[in-house]
Amino acid sequence: MTTGFRVHHIGITVRDMDTSERFWEELLHTTSVRRYVIEGPFIAAMSGYPGVRILGSQVDLPSGGYLELLQYLDRDPTAVDPETYHAGNVHVCLQVDDARAEFERALALGATPRGPEPVVVPSGANAGAVTCYLRTADGVTIELFQPSGAGTRPA
Repeated sequence: MTTGFRVHHIGITVRDMDTSERFWEELLHTTSVRRYVIEGPFIAAMSGYPGVRILGSQVDLPSGGYLELLQYLDRDPTAVDPETYHAGNVHVCLQVDDARAEFERALALGATPRGPEPVVVPSGANAGAVTCYLRTADGVTIELFQPSGAGTRPA
């Protein structure tokens, strides 16, 4: 039985649209498709926040779909605890050709590393792959994943 499920977009709540949009555009080598304000009865009913106003931006993902960046205009932008061991935490995994080069580029764009450098997966289905975690200014965890045999060889 086909369910028809496909990833349409990934929503990320941000503190500052300009900063977050610039980070994701530069990281993904793309531009935002459009900016818009979402308000009115439908978004209030959907979100459960009466009178909410949200600034949105769509940033295309290289493999299809998009990131929907959302800045709540009338709510406190206090960040949640981004630690990945908390239940409900989500990360965005981006497959890359060279995890080490993209790690350095992400750091230059303002991401914070979770470990000192990318690591090689020692065993299992992804043995030989190179991977790492970084965090954006909004606390979003990004995993860079270089499959075994892709791009540069592990050091």
